[in-house]
Amino acid sequence: MATAEFGKAVRRWRDRVPPEAAGLPAGGQRRAAGLRREELAMLAGISVDYVTRLEQGRATNPSGQVVEALARALRLSEEERGHLFRLAGLAPPGPETVPAFITPSVQRLLDRLTETPVAVFDACWTLLVANAPYVALTGEQQGDPHARRGNERNGVWRHFLGPGNGARRTPQAQRDHEAALVADLRAAAERYPADRRLRRLIAELRAGSERFAELWDAGAVGRHEASHKTIDHPRVGPVTLDCDVLTVAGGDLRIMVYTAEPGTEDAERLALLTVLGTQDLVGPAT
Repeated sequence: MATAEFGKAVRRWRDRVPPEAAGLPAGGQRRAAGLRREELAMLAGISVDYVTRLEQGRATNPSGQVVEALARALRLSEEERGHLFRLAGLAPPGPETVPAFITPSVQRLLDRLTETPVAVFDACWTLLVANAPYVALTGEQQGDPHARRGNERNGVWRHFLGPGNGARRTPQAQRDHEAALVADLRAAAERYPADRRLRRLIAELRAGSERFAELWDAGAVGRHEASHKTIDHPRVGPVTLDCDVLTVAGGDLRIMVYTAEPGTEDAERLALLTVLGTQDLVGPAT
């Protein structure tokens, strides 16, 4: 690995990303126009200390998952992403692994939905990126999505082995949701049989969750439909929203979008959440 060159590249690309382009407020006086180290760490789901050591050339052999997360947080093009992988001494992910690259067109879509909770997941429901309204809506129930590590970022793992997602569902809707999650994971395993991280995830779920193992062994089938979800938010109370899951053709990404019917109390609470979430994201000046 070209340790020094990797760190220089991360620092150079960090300096060119303005915080507002990454969905973060630009408040406070800054030494540079780009992201702070703590902001990059939050967006990539790694520690600030690790970002510091990478940039200073004191950390070696970052995993492919870390490099992918940095490339995504830094909004690298496909060519730049490949270059960062090679600087880390790794081959860029090929077609045999679950895609995690967010295309510029999808990124532009996210940039325009500044008042709508939106999150992007890969084909096995690992969170790739979430905007500020999504964090404001779900963060206090689930913990900051950007701060999660490893399998904690995976929606299937969180449902069957973790704290869940904080949404209220009817028993039938819960069963349908679980069947759809298992069916999605099975489909991903069939499309990407060489993805070792996906195989480890499935093995852990089968070993740790009787419910998952039951559905997996039964060959559960299902698909995600547009649904209503009620989230009990500690700051604004219950918010009932429409949840739609959009699939990106060619990239195998899942875009989750929450919306409220205009003119309703739920729409007012969602708007308030967006404002509160933006205020919470403003950090101290550095």
